[in-house]
Amino acid sequence: MIQQHAAAPARPRGIFGLAVIALVMVSVLASLGVWQLRRKDEKRALIAALTERLAGAPVALPPATQWPALNPAHDEFQRVRFSATFERKPDVMVYSSGSAVRDDIPGPVTWAFMPARLADGRTVVINAGFVQNTMQDRARQDRAVTRLVTGTPVELTGYLRFPERPGWFTPNADVAKRLWFSRDHLAMAQALGWDEVAPFYIDLESPVPASRTPKPGPLQVHLKDDHLQYAITWFGLALVVAIAFAFWVRSQRRA
Repeated sequence: MIQQHAAAPARPRGIFGLAVIALVMVSVLASLGVWQLRRKDEKRALIAALTERLAGAPVALPPATQWPALNPAHDEFQRVRFSATFERKPDVMVYSSGSAVRDDIPGPVTWAFMPARLADGRTVVINAGFVQNTMQDRARQDRAVTRLVTGTPVELTGYLRFPERPGWFTPNADVAKRLWFSRDHLAMAQALGWDEVAPFYIDLESPVPASRTPKPGPLQVHLKDDHLQYAITWFGLALVVAIAFAFWVRSQRRA
């Protein structure tokens, strides 16, 4: 009788412990659901802003005095128009498995990055468009890009873009082949002696060369908006945990 009386308080303590665990799990899952709802609103606002910028008429390239104030949140994908001269300096090819903003990308391609000189003498890096997957054929890439270097100013229309930092699994650049795997134009400029360049680069929209290589083109927004589905999943898991705990408590009271 004494042993049975001493063991009796164990059940309330067990219920209390599981209640704390269940509460923490429900709180975490519910907070993840709320976070996804916030991300949904942010993503839709971003899509609306980018769509507006891409569809807007091109404006003049901001003067150099404004470059330090430009940032991706407010200026990425802004359409601009300006005159520049492609320089006779080494270009860079950037390998990509596809594109999230170009509908005409057939698969793996390389992007031709090259410096261009503005009228004031400053240098802007231009992504002149894509060449078919020729990352192993440097001679073909050179022939394609050389056609753009005429020594005369060209009227260009494109989009402001900002450098892409390499991820953990991004291969290192092959400077000897002038082959990069991330759109980090600042690293390209430093490695190849392009002098000081603008903090942004330009994704070229036009003109399209007669050979169509490299091939520039218009950009479109293709951002995934799955946050509502994720939110429903997290809220559903929180509900499952709460219901499971309620059934467990009920079964313990019947025992």
